[in-house]
Amino acid sequence: MAAGAGRRLLPMGERAVLVEVPTLSDVIALHSALEATAPAGLIDLVPAARTVLVHVDPAVLPLAAAREWIAGVTGHAFDASPAAGEVILDIRYDGADLAETAALLAIGVDELVRRHSGAVWTVAFTGFAPGFGYLVSEDWAFDVPRLDAPRTRVPAGAVGLAAGFTGAYPRETPGGWRLIGRTDTSLFDPDATDPAVLAPGTRVRFRPRSASATASATASATDTNSGQEAAPEATRRPIRPPTLVQPEFVHGESERGRGLEIIDAGLLATVQDLGRPGRAALGVARSGAMDRGALRTGNRLVGNPEGRAGIEITMGGFRARAGERLWFAVTGAWGPVRLDGRTVDPYLAHEWPAGSELHIDWATHGARMMLALRGGVDVDEVLGSRSTDVLAGLGPDRLVAGAWVPVGVDPAAPIPAAPPAAWGAPADDLEILLAPGARADWFTDAAVAALFEAEWTVGDEADRVGMRLDGPALPRRIDGELASEGMVVGAMQVPPSGRPTVLCADGPVTGGYPVIAVVADASLDALAQARPGARVRFRHAKPA
Repeated sequence: MAAGAGRRLLPMGERAVLVEVPTLSDVIALHSALEATAPAGLIDLVPAARTVLVHVDPAVLPLAAAREWIAGVTGHAFDASPAAGEVILDIRYDGADLAETAALLAIGVDELVRRHSGAVWTVAFTGFAPGFGYLVSEDWAFDVPRLDAPRTRVPAGAVGLAAGFTGAYPRETPGGWRLIGRTDTSLFDPDATDPAVLAPGTRVRFRPRSASATASATASATDTNSGQEAAPEATRRPIRPPTLVQPEFVHGESERGRGLEIIDAGLLATVQDLGRPGRAALGVARSGAMDRGALRTGNRLVGNPEGRAGIEITMGGFRARAGERLWFAVTGAWGPVRLDGRTVDPYLAHEWPAGSELHIDWATHGARMMLALRGGVDVDEVLGSRSTDVLAGLGPDRLVAGAWVPVGVDPAAPIPAAPPAAWGAPADDLEILLAPGARADWFTDAAVAALFEAEWTVGDEADRVGMRLDGPALPRRIDGELASEGMVVGAMQVPPSGRPTVLCADGPVTGGYPVIAVVADASLDALAQARPGARVRFRHAKPA
């Protein structure tokens, strides 16, 4: 659908639209214009290199209405000046790649420093990690190649160059940018009102400091709109997930009180609620329970509000002991559940006496069990959610043997009577609905046909970040590189190998592989239960 000269509206599943514009300057301006006129029902606006992803709640803002709103905005000229404030980042130009980068650009080190610090930068978009901003400047004309082999460890605060961008790493992570310096400013604080210092649209200046300056010196990040400085490192905490405490048991009950001790976490056990939607523009994934229906059902069974945090258990092998009397229900994947050696049924609320051991054995059908606890898992919220994001490191740690998991107080609602519905095991063979992806036209007609005609198998590389599928290669008709653009949960990316990967709850919020299709929201829970080796067939979702 055309939306003004050089602009297109592209489908990204049944809950999002990708707005494609000619230049990065257009992205910055469009993002600002959409943000200024945002209607009720808008969940996320995610700017990227040449696109803005518009993600909506169709129950509040139908996709047709969203397209009309976008078309109305893109039909007018936008103000290209960013609306956000300005931050100043103190930087020591002592990066490991400084001299080599200067030589690649055929300039001296001093000249590189002068040009980098003299430029006025703007955060065009975020991605890769929470708070990682891609900064651009009209004063910067260099195209810097990435490293041939990415580093396995780039320290927090490192400042790098890649392509026409500069950026600062908010946390330790792998990375392939050329490092020219470092800043002590804490770039992402999940407890702050504005978590990301480098939010889209923010202007940034780099202020050189002596390379011999001590690391304890406070770096400033001044917001010129408010006249206040961002908190220094000592008070702006970096991403550091809270560790679950260790219990001390006395006479069969824990001194810690209401909660449970992990005896064996199995393959993977994490705390999950319904996640943290609406923060993708900051580089933060939705996260939350992979099978949201299992979480909601489990909470209803024990009398909780549907969104209370529970424990998501991948493939089973989980054992825990109650510190005080609790109530629980197990939903989702199907496998033996035993309380002190006695088999109990899933999809029913059960009393869990203090000191008793619960064993959720290995799943025979499905991939993820949800352990709902009356009162909910009571760990600290991070950005409005108690969910563990395994890719970004947000939220509580993965559960391990010896960890203590606190449980909240009982809700006012009683435990309801057992529902009359007959719950069954998740299916081993799945039919999954697919909605159109933004880049389906990058693929041949034969590839699109094969997507729906072939039987696919879930590969061994399947986790909370993504699910690799085995089947026929999906050949492209366009072989070029795709500039990074916003992603949604369920997006099916296809790399040059032709082997598709479906992005899951903790998947990246931007990506550079074309999306041929998007798993319909109604099928995400079913796909969450697909274990390695499961067979999948895709069907067309009803058009939005």
